[in-house]
Amino acid sequence: MGYYDGHYQSSRRTKERITKRSVIYPFISAMMGALLVVFSIPVLSNYGFLPYDINPKGTIESSLESEEVEEVLGDMPTEMVNLSITSEVINAVDRVSDAVVGVINMRQSSGFLDPGGQGTGSGVVYKVDGDRAFIVTNQHVIDGASEIEVTLNSGARVPAEFVGEDVFTDLAVLTIDAEEVTAVAEFGNSDNLRAGEPAIAIGNPLSFEGSVTLGIISAVERSIPIDLSGNGHPDWNAEVLQTDAAINPGNSGGALLNIQGDVIGINSMKIAQSAVEGIGFAIPSSIAVPVIQDLEEYGEVQRPQMGIYPRSLQEIPSFHWHDTLGLPEDIKGGVYIEGVQPNTPASNGGLQEGDVVVELDGEEVKDSNDLRRYLYTKKKIGDSMTVTYYRQGERHEIELTLDRESY
Repeated sequence: MGYYDGHYQSSRRTKERITKRSVIYPFISAMMGALLVVFSIPVLSNYGFLPYDINPKGTIESSLESEEVEEVLGDMPTEMVNLSITSEVINAVDRVSDAVVGVINMRQSSGFLDPGGQGTGSGVVYKVDGDRAFIVTNQHVIDGASEIEVTLNSGARVPAEFVGEDVFTDLAVLTIDAEEVTAVAEFGNSDNLRAGEPAIAIGNPLSFEGSVTLGIISAVERSIPIDLSGNGHPDWNAEVLQTDAAINPGNSGGALLNIQGDVIGINSMKIAQSAVEGIGFAIPSSIAVPVIQDLEEYGEVQRPQMGIYPRSLQEIPSFHWHDTLGLPEDIKGGVYIEGVQPNTPASNGGLQEGDVVVELDGEEVKDSNDLRRYLYTKKKIGDSMTVTYYRQGERHEIELTLDRESY
């Protein structure tokens, strides 16, 4: 056993010596050859033995003479050389920020259970006419106010006068003394917007004046059901822009801008749920501008009316549909007339309390929202309209000439 062990160890030492020699000698030879090449290249280059030139470290070979370089760079704009630190977003905000104001709703107490107080929102100065400046905001921002004040970008707080409001579009117009107004916002065309475009919201969330949030236009045509009467049923569908730019309490009535700094929407609302992020809404400028013009001129929006008190048929227990109203089985919706205003198209045309409207000009009407949308978007004051309705189970048609809605 000892023999074999000693023989194995001796043989291994001999092999290790041979292996070391076989590795070291070639390595040394390779290093000497490399050094010889490195030091000989500059010498050979200087005497013209190489087909190329060797430039010292730190130099740059140019195929252009200095005069040619100056000629190429001479007309180059300075902006291409020096990076600008001013972004398009900053430019857009600078253009409009002074026109975005705070709106303060001061409401008096109406009793022990109503302490009154004040609420805050935002507004946009969109026009100066003589010594008056005009501001658009949300109707819900100034709703129930006994006094309204406006906070300007300078910090000045001035009294505002009420001009008009519209609950359906949630818009209101105020006016203030123009003496301290330094900027006016311009409206852009929201009809040209596309999903994915940048969107900038400016307002006074939680009374933090002049706050700016950045996002995109998430959708250009959203229809949001609105319950104006508080009965749990939608009375109107608001046509809005959807954005993920943060819109928080106090932002209502502020400006939604495009990247050029044009107002393309009036911030209105957001979905406030713990599981929802980045869903805010603004009233498009294409809807806001004609409403603003009506509010300025008339104090209200000029819309056609029938002269009825409508109630969606879905709000009435279904057993009344057939037993009380005598409606056919195939009727699945409509508008129940709770009352008729005197001296209106409806009363002049013979409509009565208890009638159920199912069609307007041949188009199906499923609820009061459908009726208002058809009247306000498809008809004008003075237009004629065919109304199809049921009375005590019998189907009738009449033609009305629409009058101006009175509030």
